[in-house]
Amino acid sequence: MSSLTTPTRRRIPRAARLAAITAAIVLPLGAAACGADNTSAGPAGGSTSAPASSPSMSAPMSPSPSTSVMSDKPFGPACSAVPTSGKGSFDGMSSEPVATAASNNPVLSTLVTAVKKAGLVDTLNTAEDITVFAPTNDAFADLDSKTLKKAMGDPQGLLTDVLTAHVVSGRLAPDQLAGEHQSLNPDQMVTVTGSGENFEVNGQAMVVCGNVQTANATVYIIDQVLLPKS
Repeated sequence: MSSLTTPTRRRIPRAARLAAITAAIVLPLGAAACGADNTSAGPAGGSTSAPASSPSMSAPMSPSPSTSVMSDKPFGPACSAVPTSGKGSFDGMSSEPVATAASNNPVLSTLVTAVKKAGLVDTLNTAEDITVFAPTNDAFADLDSKTLKKAMGDPQGLLTDVLTAHVVSGRLAPDQLAGEHQSLNPDQMVTVTGSGENFEVNGQAMVVCGNVQTANATVYIIDQVLLPKS
């Protein structure tokens, strides 16, 4: 896998970057909120540590025999690695804001560590409606160690750029997933191809467990980290 390279641009102060990310999530939703009942996004706050080890989420995608109407339940061959009970289960995650929900799921512990290091826990937890493409622990393990170290060593710069490129405003249902979507990183788009239960993201990652619901987000767990363009 190729190494991450930091886009050449003027460094924006951390406070301004986080304010811009928060505005990108919240402002587009203001007009719609005026005509609908308000729904709580769940409590804001930090996340708790997840177990260091996790089940493997690297099971290959199998072709779907049909692209008929999807159910509202999670789908994908790796959903079996998600706990069946407790806070890390699908039911448990549905009642928590997304960063907290992910922290309770052992298959996403590396992602949670990165989100905490970048200072994005509150930003994600207080967003009203977002879609998150969440790389598994195995996805991070597949990265070259120098690449991962470089990102983790620049939490408010490169790491924030990478993580915000995995988040899209609005909840995308499976039948809305295919297409091109602007991520919260203004320099990165998210392009999804496929249908039914088979989706590829940015031509490099497969959705291995999709349509996972949290209190304020729809999550698609993917098998590769979405790298920024060189």
